[in-house]
Amino acid sequence: MAQNVYDKPEFFKGYSGLARSVHGLDGAPEWPAIRGLLPGLAGRHVVDLGCGFGWFARWAKAQGAASVLGIDLSENMLARARTETTDPAIRYQRADLETLDLPHEAFDLAYSSLAFHYVEDFGRLAGTIFRSLRPQAGFVFTIEHPIYMASTRPGWLSAPDGGRTWPVDHYAVEGERRTDWFAKDVLKYHRRLATTVNTLIDAGFAIQRLVEWSPTPEELERQPDLADEIERPMMLIVSAGK
Repeated sequence: MAQNVYDKPEFFKGYSGLARSVHGLDGAPEWPAIRGLLPGLAGRHVVDLGCGFGWFARWAKAQGAASVLGIDLSENMLARARTETTDPAIRYQRADLETLDLPHEAFDLAYSSLAFHYVEDFGRLAGTIFRSLRPQAGFVFTIEHPIYMASTRPGWLSAPDGGRTWPVDHYAVEGERRTDWFAKDVLKYHRRLATTVNTLIDAGFAIQRLVEWSPTPEELERQPDLADEIERPMMLIVSAGK
């Protein structure tokens, strides 16, 4: 079973204060880049893997989706999602992505935001998602970028010129990474970029687009605190299709 860190009180409290938790999709700086990769949703059936507070599920329904299934392991996240959702076409289900089972050829789009780096067996999950999608369906997801999460000692280091640099040690050593973020010993799984892409190809997906997200000059002007994201890629956005 995946680590259910989002139901730890200290983690949930900290996460709930993030801009993306308070303001939803508009509080996620990568959202414009993600939205540009999404297909039209009118009449489509959507599954949101790691749905959190349900922001994307509600947005998808507002775009005309016929139905949305939001899946998450956290009872805390699902409780809030249900409280803030009134449309009966949106359903929420508690499930572990490590052991997830989905109906075959049931969805036109699978979506996930910053969830898959908590999953150890990505190959199994990719196969499950592929089988759940109808022909010509899409798959769009984000994960922490492998460069960002590779280090066994993550954190800014002082550079000789007085600047800062981000360590990229142990990049080729895949597997567990443990960090302190809102709670002690948060467990994630590092995979090389090639491993993520090849796992999708092996599952049957056609890769359509990779985005190593960084803020645009306009976004930096509006949010100067995003400057760190120019120094190293923190997030990878993947668009694939069946």
